[in-house]
Amino acid sequence: MNAVDMNTWLPWTDRQGRFSALRAVTFGLVLVPALLLLYAAWMHQLGSKPWTQAIHQTGTWTVRLLIVTLAVSPFRRLFDWGKLIGIRRMLGLAVMAYALGHLALYCIDMAFDWRLIVSEIVKRFYLTIGFVALLGLCALGATSTDGMIRRLGKNWQRLHNLVYPIAGLALLHFALQSKIDVTEPVLMSGLFVLLLIYRGFYRWKLNVSAPALIGAALLAGLITAGIEAGWYALASGVSARLVLEANADILSYWDLASVRPAHWVALAGLLVALGNGLRARKPRPPQRAREPAAA
Repeated sequence: MNAVDMNTWLPWTDRQGRFSALRAVTFGLVLVPALLLLYAAWMHQLGSKPWTQAIHQTGTWTVRLLIVTLAVSPFRRLFDWGKLIGIRRMLGLAVMAYALGHLALYCIDMAFDWRLIVSEIVKRFYLTIGFVALLGLCALGATSTDGMIRRLGKNWQRLHNLVYPIAGLALLHFALQSKIDVTEPVLMSGLFVLLLIYRGFYRWKLNVSAPALIGAALLAGLITAGIEAGWYALASGVSARLVLEANADILSYWDLASVRPAHWVALAGLLVALGNGLRARKPRPPQRAREPAAA
């Protein structure tokens, strides 16, 4: 293997072995949560149950990075940013790495008692679906290489479309283990819904206009509010009407205390609509007129 071939394997280089600032920044950012966790552990800042805290943090970052990974394809199209597709594999592998770290820390916390670990995964529903999601992420990670893409052919895309049901299982696992406070699981679920709407635009070849993107933002916000209200009604018996009223409070009070996950989801969607609109208005360089062919 020559130097150029070796350079293509470096996380901060592109397929031609050239340095890529986008890849380098992405690689550095996906390492930050792990480094912060190691620092907190070294400084004894993980509380009275450090292993449990570490398990929760790695699980949370797995879901966050999964949502970011799913945003690559629609954002590439919405912002006409072709180079963005170059970091999707790196993000996907980071998701798998954090998920495996999440499982490894759980096994350490259980003192590697494999019989107990297996029985817990089988008996507890939220662990079962989390483990199924982990197996799915590992399957996607193992088949993300160029060689596997060539071997699987058209089946590769079918396999990797399973990332959406896998994400659904991961979000449900996240919400179930969060128990009382499901603010972040609801937020991540709302962003997932927004990304699914964007995917629907391109799958069904709909017109991606400013009104459509604004409508998508508001629809995703409403669905997020419904998810939050339904979850609290089913999990804790809190009236869904009260939760929906809490989401509507921002129209009356306009203070940060009344901001709910649905509002953040709608705001994220509106910012995407604004960014897409600004990109569309950006003047394109004039094309050079083709010179007449010589006689």
